[in-house]
Amino acid sequence: MAKLKPEFDRRNAKIIGLSVDPTTDHQRWANDIEETQGYAPNYPIIGDADMSVAKLYDMLPASVSGDSAKRTPADNQTVRNVFIVGPDKKIKTILIYPMTTGRNFDEVLRILDSLQLTAKHRVATPVNWKRGEDVIIAGSVSNDEAKKIYPQGWKEPRPYIRIVPQPQ
Repeated sequence: MAKLKPEFDRRNAKIIGLSVDPTTDHQRWANDIEETQGYAPNYPIIGDADMSVAKLYDMLPASVSGDSAKRTPADNQTVRNVFIVGPDKKIKTILIYPMTTGRNFDEVLRILDSLQLTAKHRVATPVNWKRGEDVIIAGSVSNDEAKKIYPQGWKEPRPYIRIVPQPQ
């Protein structure tokens, strides 16, 4: 995340971490992270040692208990969720990763780009869309409205699939 922070900053998005470990552990780990990954965490990390936030948002089962320092790797459960919260303070995306799968922050950036684009323009992004690629005129936009917004027209392989270049 620290390496990608400039990408989030460019999108006017803030990163925050939540950990069920005490923040003092993260202060110690920052050097290890910098040494092995090339970047130390450069965003706030909230310590949730009692797991109240993690449980409130269903990041961990309600039955999980105990001190994270006393749990072993075999029985330890960590928060592996990514939440994207919109400017309206509503959760727009939740990604949940198993312990054995690393998070895909390129996908998080792709989702963020899509959410920002679709909030500003009345479009939808198709499967595997990337910034700069064609988009689909939202189904809520009538053809009459679309003609005003996109006077150059659109590709229409089906009446409900109206493809246009990504708006700027």
